[in-house]
Amino acid sequence: MKSIEFVVPKHLEPFINCIMVGESKDTTAHKNIPLYADGYPGIMFQQAENGFYLLPKNKKLSELFLYGQTLDPISLDVKGPYRFIVFQLYPFASKYLLGIDPRVLNDDCFDLLQLEHIGIEAFHRSLKDEKELEEQINIISDLMLILIESHQITPDDRIQKAINIILQHEGQITVNQLLEQLPITERTLERNFLTEIGLTPKQFAKIVQFQCSLHKLNRANFNKLVEVGIDSGFSDQSHFIRTFKKYTGQTPSYYLNQMAK
Repeated sequence: MKSIEFVVPKHLEPFINCIMVGESKDTTAHKNIPLYADGYPGIMFQQAENGFYLLPKNKKLSELFLYGQTLDPISLDVKGPYRFIVFQLYPFASKYLLGIDPRVLNDDCFDLLQLEHIGIEAFHRSLKDEKELEEQINIISDLMLILIESHQITPDDRIQKAINIILQHEGQITVNQLLEQLPITERTLERNFLTEIGLTPKQFAKIVQFQCSLHKLNRANFNKLVEVGIDSGFSDQSHFIRTFKKYTGQTPSYYLNQMAK
């Protein structure tokens, strides 16, 4: 599989964290792509002869869809050659751009071809007809601009600030510490966080902490496994292993062994 990351256009930076592409021309391949919790929803365009399936639900996915927060280990499954383009959104963006309750998207996807107010079929046809990767990215960027221009929901600046604080602390912050920096009550913070992100602040912080440990693990060797857990703010090694297994279905050592193959 060839994996590429593209630069986000300047005018889309407030809403898009990154643009990722993967493709394979192997006609005999059977690829399983794990989707670990990272706190970010995304828009994905995919092309495959037999389609992409969301496991373990075995749900066939639309060619253009929005996926939500990942809480339990899930994966994308595809056979034969494929291409996918992912616009990874910031946590608030699915609610802001599409008005969809993010809670219904947890561990699931929404078929964007169901949208009627933005001429989605024209974008879909253009994406299918276009063969050049860069041009497909430009088409999705144009779709993003239409979504931004047609939005009807104003994001809560306090929630965006809370997200930034949690990210800056790599998830190693309590709700009480968060509240010390925000003009908001705990009840309002949790309610608005659920409405805009689909998670509680505590859940989001745990996911961010896990992702930071995953990035550190990818840069470390097996002998540094204990250090990764400590550096990521876990109270002890067993806490680190339990959290890692919750979000990946694997222990850190098993994950490292699979990465080494």
